[in-house]
Amino acid sequence: MSGAPAGGHGASTAEVQLPPLTKGPHSKRIGLISVVACLGGLLFGYDTGVSSGAEGPMSEELGFSDLQTGIVISSLVFAAAVGAFLGGKISDTIGRRKAIIVMAVMFFIGTLFVVFAPGFAVIVVGRIILGLAVGAASTVVPVYLAELAPFEIRGSITGRNEMAIVSGQFLAFCINAILNEALGHVDGIWRVMFAVCAVPAVFLFFGMLRMPESPRWLVEHGRLDEARAVLDTIRSKDRSKAELDQVIELTKDEEELEQGRPGLKQILTNKWLRRIVLVGTGVAVAQQLTGINAIMYYGPRVLEESGFDHGAALVAATAFGLAAVIGGVIALRNMDRLDRRTTFVIGLSLTTLCHLLVGIAGLTIPEDASYRPYVIAVLVFLFVLSMQSFLNIAVWVWLAEIFPLNVRGLAIGTAVFFGWFVNGLLALYIPTLVTALGLGTFFLFAAVGVIMLGFMWHEVPETRGRTLEGLEEDLLDGKIYEELPRRLPGAGLFYDRDRH
Repeated sequence: MSGAPAGGHGASTAEVQLPPLTKGPHSKRIGLISVVACLGGLLFGYDTGVSSGAEGPMSEELGFSDLQTGIVISSLVFAAAVGAFLGGKISDTIGRRKAIIVMAVMFFIGTLFVVFAPGFAVIVVGRIILGLAVGAASTVVPVYLAELAPFEIRGSITGRNEMAIVSGQFLAFCINAILNEALGHVDGIWRVMFAVCAVPAVFLFFGMLRMPESPRWLVEHGRLDEARAVLDTIRSKDRSKAELDQVIELTKDEEELEQGRPGLKQILTNKWLRRIVLVGTGVAVAQQLTGINAIMYYGPRVLEESGFDHGAALVAATAFGLAAVIGGVIALRNMDRLDRRTTFVIGLSLTTLCHLLVGIAGLTIPEDASYRPYVIAVLVFLFVLSMQSFLNIAVWVWLAEIFPLNVRGLAIGTAVFFGWFVNGLLALYIPTLVTALGLGTFFLFAAVGVIMLGFMWHEVPETRGRTLEGLEEDLLDGKIYEELPRRLPGAGLFYDRDRH
């Protein structure tokens, strides 16, 4: 590795001073940690995806109204908003590792409530418990991975969590379709669909008992010997010492500047922290306003609206999960090659175009045309593929990178809280919107996409190729925003006038 970071961004001393990244047993250790931690993402994905196939049989068997069904589905999402906020704050207090262990227990308990629920109230309680765990997973796991990964491969390591999420959703879609085909006539088949979630929860719990704590969190809490011991297992010796020295130095600088007291007050009194939390919130909300989770929660309903029958819709919906997995592979391959801003712009441009095409197809293709559902299914497939290839993983990686260490959990929890809240509104009202507007609903998503594209371009700083400490230095004095007006789009990279 050369002294300058990848991507051509202005390097701070934090990147230049680090020894080159090498391979060895320490790199394999990072791989194992990411596999275990990403079981949280798998649970996140399965619990959000399983409802797409389970909500129909569940509502029919228990006699739920459309409103009750909406409440059951959206209760998880609204609880996830709370879980994201609390999970981030709790992980700042007790540690990333312990927070993930607590989260695994909640996944298991919530699953039991849903599987053995006699009626509406107990199901909602179970879904709320699952939602709290899902929300916590959405903030704590990416931060945990980002704080353990070397900056050169941080994007691909952190992005594995989102890959696990979409894999969980794809698994849920496949299990839904298989169970519906084989046992769709059996009462309570939806309980089996939900019960599968308990298995990875057990593996996550026991796996995390053997995983290390985040070394950056340990330094923040004065546990330097433990941090050194952890870094020695996931870095070469010289790299471990250099990284630890940087984290210690930055922590001391924050304390000298009276910025070492983490909390909401620190964010409110620092204009640069206020700005980045607002930008982070906008990024999290923009991701949800693409409508991706409307497809993941209600994909079969959208397909039935286009002309498929229920069984065919369940089978076709598995293609959306497959698109997400394929897109995830593409995203991971490019995560440490393309700037985050590049992927945001490409992703929002493509998803907005797909929204327009779905809306146009819904209006112009006759409802009795035999090819109508297949055209719409292909367009939605392309939307999911575009979203996952260029937007979803990049958003979660960026959120895990951008915030300073001593408020990282609180800041990402705040941003993701609002993202989940918007997600919850969509989960609650999408059935009503699809009933009222049909596929014209996609025109609303397209309009919002244009607005969000402008916001992303104007406000989002670059993070690729920078250490977390280097980013923090530039963020706290506002230097990170100085690059924004100088960046122009072009051919997948950004042109910096100061370099040409």
